[in-house]
Amino acid sequence: MDAPDEPVIKRLDRDSLMALRRVWHYMRPYRGWFAAGMTALVLSTLTILTIPQLAGDLINVATGADPLIPGDLGTLGRIFVAILILQAFLSFIRIYTFAKVSEYTLSDIRKSLYDRMLGLPFPFYEKRRVGELTSRITNDVTELQDLISNILAEFLRQIATLVLGVTALFFKSPQLTGLMLLIIPVAAVAAMYFGRYIRRLARERQDMLAESNVVVEETLQNIQTVKSFTNENLESRRYASFQAKVVQLAMQAARYRGLFVSFIIIAFLGGIGLIMWYGSTLIASGAMAAGDLVSFIIYTAFIGGSISGMVELYGGLLRSVGASDRIFDMLHEDLEVDLAQPPRSLALGGAVSLANVRFAYPTRPDITVLQDFTLSLAPGEKVALAGPSGAGKSTVAQLILGFYELEQGSLSYDGKPASAFSKRDIRRHIAVVPQEVILFGGTIRENIAYGKPDATDAEIIEAATKANAWQFISGFPEKLETVVGERGIKLSGGQRQRVAIARAILKDPAILILDEATSSLDAESERLVQDALELLMNNRTTLIIAHRLSTIRKVDRIHVLQEGRIAETGTFEALAAKPGGLFANLLRLQFEESDLVLEDGALPQGTRPS
Repeated sequence: MDAPDEPVIKRLDRDSLMALRRVWHYMRPYRGWFAAGMTALVLSTLTILTIPQLAGDLINVATGADPLIPGDLGTLGRIFVAILILQAFLSFIRIYTFAKVSEYTLSDIRKSLYDRMLGLPFPFYEKRRVGELTSRITNDVTELQDLISNILAEFLRQIATLVLGVTALFFKSPQLTGLMLLIIPVAAVAAMYFGRYIRRLARERQDMLAESNVVVEETLQNIQTVKSFTNENLESRRYASFQAKVVQLAMQAARYRGLFVSFIIIAFLGGIGLIMWYGSTLIASGAMAAGDLVSFIIYTAFIGGSISGMVELYGGLLRSVGASDRIFDMLHEDLEVDLAQPPRSLALGGAVSLANVRFAYPTRPDITVLQDFTLSLAPGEKVALAGPSGAGKSTVAQLILGFYELEQGSLSYDGKPASAFSKRDIRRHIAVVPQEVILFGGTIRENIAYGKPDATDAEIIEAATKANAWQFISGFPEKLETVVGERGIKLSGGQRQRVAIARAILKDPAILILDEATSSLDAESERLVQDALELLMNNRTTLIIAHRLSTIRKVDRIHVLQEGRIAETGTFEALAAKPGGLFANLLRLQFEESDLVLEDGALPQGTRPS
């Protein structure tokens, strides 16, 4: 299974700010809610900053000193309750509005990203892992959720808390403020970087532990191989080496955690103690009231929390920016199919022509798969491609489907160049029945109707009947509503093939591509599938990629490919009777390997083993 990527952490520069602007493009439809959330955030920050002052005034009133907020203990208590209620209300508004903005924005981004993926060309997927792509729409978008719902708002809150808190402290006591600025900010930043290093060691330990678990998984999955090669001791040593590294990293992290706690005690508690000591001397000299010292200490705690919070939020901001870069890079990939453009109503007769084609896969440009290749299919004609593995048979089918662009040569449909049609327009008239059918995990109805999403039940049942599938479908208690399971695992191979054929019948294509749909079936399933295919091929241009040569006796023409070129052309009987021919040799090899027998019980001329 492909592992998802770790979030990218990068520097905050001009390009990063542009990435944030692209996020704002998706947030704009919900800017009213965002403004409401920001207003609630500002008011919430202002109200929370009154609590240290109110706490100090309560002590000042109790000790007979003059409070900044006038009133007795009862009045100040009622003000405190009102602030708490207001703070709770504003917090609810902030959380709700930011959640609304983030969820709707991320939903729009996910839909745009998914639509973009669907519209990208086939070579794009060959260059990327499935885990990487799913990571874009899950992990990376989740990083953006933190950015929209938490990081931006909290960053502004911490800045406001820092600025307003330091301002309030200067009014309380310039002397204590100077002492605080020498101790708390430096200690807070040092503690955050100290903590980040410890977290990195913890992550390394977890990664090493995961690698050791991979050893366990591989060993147990291949226990027969391990025992047959008597490598139990080798696997034991391999696992022990990983465990030694896990313990080493854990003890290293433990040492730093101990030093970290010691640092916190000395730096923070020592700093607060020093402020309290110096503040007490100011109270003793009459330069400061006791309540003001309490307010000062609470404001100092707020400022220390803001500094450490900003360091954490900055790291989260960088991760979000890195994730947004990867998301928007994909959103700017060149499309093959634009989902916003509806498909045209196009009639296709079924004629296909490849002329003088040279082709190499984009991921393997140094290997030429087709060389000077020419092939024509007339409407309604049944043509088979045979040849050894790697000769280019499946590549021809992929080119007809428009999965790849030709390096050289031309492709045309009904005498018109492929460039005159969109990819979607062409593919709407082509159906493929592959050798290995992979169904969607829903119901049989959904899988058959995939060929025509608006089909009625009567049309689906008719297609299933023609595909020899209705017999087994009607035997299920849920019939068409039977869930096939992931990749169609709940159905047998023959049942999956017949569902795929029903899907192709429902689509009613002009061009049919069969990738040897019976090669892995038992005799009974093969007969049912072959009967269904015979019906499906009627009056349709059909290209058959042949692996079992006995299945292509009734085609109009067979092209035998070798090293990307057509080496032989003819009917089954003519090619089988050709002395020393490539097709005859392949037929003889299949007979030797699988006791191939033709329908009349005899081998064609030239295929008897010598």
